[in-house]
Amino acid sequence: MTVENELELKRFLAHIQELAERSLRDQKPQWTNFLEPPSLEAAEAVLRFVTGVRFNSYGGYPRSERRRLVIYPDYYIVETIEPELAFLEITPTPSLQLSHRDYLGALLALGVKREKIGDLLVDDSKCQAVVTPELADYLRINLGEVGKAKVSVTLIEPERLNLPDRRIKEIRTTVASLRLDALAALGFGDSRTKMAREIKAERVKVNWKTVKAPDLELAPGAVISIRGRGRVEFQEITGTSKKGRVGVVLKRFI
Repeated sequence: MTVENELELKRFLAHIQELAERSLRDQKPQWTNFLEPPSLEAAEAVLRFVTGVRFNSYGGYPRSERRRLVIYPDYYIVETIEPELAFLEITPTPSLQLSHRDYLGALLALGVKREKIGDLLVDDSKCQAVVTPELADYLRINLGEVGKAKVSVTLIEPERLNLPDRRIKEIRTTVASLRLDALAALGFGDSRTKMAREIKAERVKVNWKTVKAPDLELAPGAVISIRGRGRVEFQEITGTSKKGRVGVVLKRFI
């Protein structure tokens, strides 16, 4: 789940408060759908001020991006909470290389809501998907094609997840300004003109929120992501040259 505006944020935080109250009333854990990092951070900030509850999040593996938040009474033994996650392996037959977009599009085409789907781990021959448990059988029965490829869907144990190796490329350079199009172009190795087009087409996210302003000024800590191309973190400013250019450190996660 992504919270896009102030009204949605208020509704989302009210829902989190309601789950906290329900966990105390019913004396059992309450789960959210999958949340992206900004939404998870906002929810946790609210829950820190709610007396009598604790919380944790699960995404299927330690570095997962999309995670489900569980809220439970503070006397509850956290070790007894089983993560409400299911793990599917989607395999094209015959073997065919498909993209993250192909797999996600096929899932959404079945009427599945995005917030019911966690991370998709895609390699050259298959996709492993983390989903809510109630979706597992539905997808096993109904997901028959991805793109033009026939697929088989099987339930797997979390230990079988092929966790991605996180390759990191550090980029130290200077820029004329801290505009989004300039930093994204450097981070992803594209021209500034091409990156501006990508931004205006709403294909670029900053801190997991879609933006469409190429001239958006960024601060250290910002995360720029493009679906299927990884992400770039704006790590730090190293200084200003005599010609007024700003030194920056970017890290690209591939």
